Amino acid sequence: MQVDYKNEPFTNFKLPENKQAFETALAQVESELGREYDIIIGGERIKTEKKSKSINPSNTQQVIGVVSQADKELAEKAIQTAAQTFETWKAVPATARSRYLFKAAAILRRRKHEFSAWLTKEAGKSWPEADADTAEAIDFMEYYARQMDKLAERHPLTRIPGEDNELYYVPLGVGIVIPPWNFPLAIMVGMTTAALVAGNTVVLKPASTTPIIAAKFMEILEDAGVPAGVVNFVPGSGGEIGDYLVEHPLTRFISFTGSRDVGLRINELAAKHRPGQKWIKRLVAEMGGKDSIVVDNDADLELAAQSIVASAFGFSGQKCSACSRAIVHQDVYDQVLNRVVELTKQLTVGDVVNPEFYTGPVVDDKAYNKILEYIEIGKSEGKLVAGGEKGPDNGYYILPTVFADVAPDARIMQEEIFGPVVAFCKANDFDHALEIANNTEYGLTGAVISRNRAHLEKARTEFHAGNLYFNRKCTGALVGVHPFGGFNMSGTDSKAGGPDYLLLFTQAKLVSELL
Repeated sequence: MQVDYKNEPFTNFKLPENKQAFETALAQVESELGREYDIIIGGERIKTEKKSKSINPSNTQQVIGVVSQADKELAEKAIQTAAQTFETWKAVPATARSRYLFKAAAILRRRKHEFSAWLTKEAGKSWPEADADTAEAIDFMEYYARQMDKLAERHPLTRIPGEDNELYYVPLGVGIVIPPWNFPLAIMVGMTTAALVAGNTVVLKPASTTPIIAAKFMEILEDAGVPAGVVNFVPGSGGEIGDYLVEHPLTRFISFTGSRDVGLRINELAAKHRPGQKWIKRLVAEMGGKDSIVVDNDADLELAAQSIVASAFGFSGQKCSACSRAIVHQDVYDQVLNRVVELTKQLTVGDVVNPEFYTGPVVDDKAYNKILEYIEIGKSEGKLVAGGEKGPDNGYYILPTVFADVAPDARIMQEEIFGPVVAFCKANDFDHALEIANNTEYGLTGAVISRNRAHLEKARTEFHAGNLYFNRKCTGALVGVHPFGGFNMSGTDSKAGGPDYLLLFTQAKLVSELL
C-alpha cells in the first residue's frame, strides 16, 4: 500500500556513522574520476570525437569526467527517437508510469551518499548542501508519482441526465529539458521525471558544467526499467544544439531553468511557428531572481542577521532564491549590518570535500570573473564592509562579500550577480522597505523579518514574489511544502514541487458520450 508523501530527511553528519558513510562515498567517487560518458539515444550509447571536460571547481586541475558532445545530426536523431517512443509511452497507464518513479526514488535513496559526493566534486557543494540536493531529487520523484496517480483518477464534473462525461489529462509529446548547473541533481531530476511521468518523452540537454551528475542519473533510470527512448541524454553546447532543439517542429514543450537572458531567447524562438509544426509550443521557465530580505524595526535582530547570512552565502550565493538584497529599517540598520558582518567574517571558504569548510567555490571561470566584476562595481556603489576578495587560488573561490549603504537603483541592487554578494539598503519605514523590495524586474523569493502582524499581512498582499517567507530565510524550499516559482522576469511561476506542476506537461481532453 502506498504511504503518504513525506520529505526525505536530511543526513545528520554529526553522527560518526553518517560521516564515515559519506567519506566512503567520496572515496568511491574519487576512484571513478576522469571516466568518459556517452550520449544516450534510444538506449544506444554514442561516442563522438568532440568531447567536453567537467572540471572540479574546488580544484581546477581535477577532471571529473569527459563527455561526448552532440551535433545537430545527433540532436535530430534524439528528437526523432523521442517522437517514435512517445507513440508507445503515452499508452502506458499513468499508475504504471508512476511506479517507475517510485523505483527510481528507491534506487537513488540507496545511492544517496554517492550522488551527494558527486555533487561535492562536480558542483562544489558542501556536505549539507549536497545532501539537501539529493534529498530534493528523491522528493520530486516521490511527490510527482503520487500527483500523477491523483491526476489519473476520474475527475468530478457536473452531471446531466443522458450523458457520460469524463475529463482526461493526456501528455503533450516530445519535451526538451534544459536544467541548471546549480541544482544539477534535484532540479534536473524534477524537470525530467515530471515530464516522463505525465506520459511525455524527453531530450535531456544537461548543464555544460555539471553533465556527469546527469549521466549518473541516466544509470538510475535504466536500472529502474524506464524504456529506452523515453529519456535521451544529449549533452552539447547551446550554440551547437540548443537553438536547434528548441526550434524543431516536433518539439512540443521546453522545460528550462537558467538565466533571464537565455530564458527570454528560448521564449522568442519557441513562439515562432515552424513548417510542419502542429501546435503552439509550451514553455515552462524558471529564470532567476534578485531576492530581498526585509527587516522591520521590531524584528528579532539575531534571526534577521542569521537569515541574511544563510540565504546570501549558502552554496556561495549560487541559488536563484539567494538573498542578494538586505532592506533594513533605519532604526535597526546598524545593528543588523554589524551582526551580519560579524557572522560573515566567521564563514570558512575552501574545498568542501573537507566538511570543516562552510562554503566552496563558484562554478567556473565565467562565473568567477563575472562576480569579481560586480564586486568592483559594488565598490563604487556602496561601502565594502566584508569580503570583496578572491579566496584560495586552487579553485574558483570568492570570499562572502557585504556592501553597505547601497542605493535602491544601484546595479548591485538590480542585476542578478549569482554569487556570494549581498547589498544593504536602508529603508525609512516599512512601506518604503516594501517599495524597494518590489523595485526589480524579478519576483522569485523574499522574506520579511517582523513581529508586527499588520506589516506581515500587508507584505502578504503587496510583496510581489512567488515564494514569500516570514521570519525565516528565503532559501530552502521543500517539495510539497513550498511550491517553487516566481513572477515577472523570474519565469512562468511554474511552482515546481506543487500540486499544479504536472498540469504544465499535460493537456485536458473531455470525452462525452450520449447514453
